Amino acid sequence: MTDYNKMLDQLKAGEIASITIQKEDFLDFRSILIGRPDFKHFRGAAFHHGTTIYTYTEDPSK
Repeated sequence: MTDYNKMLDQLKAGEIASITIQKEDFLDFRSILIGRPDFKHFRGAAFHHGTTIYTYTEDPSK
């Protein structure tokens, strides 16, 4: 099983630039993401075939 919390921590720390999530993994990833107190700092950009790329921003989304 993928450790999404670890990946999100690495993204927040700047150790990685982005996280690519495939369509079949989206719901598992999302359940971890929305459980975090800093989830509004992560931005997802959706692409064809259900791929979403997440980045971290210092300014939380509104």
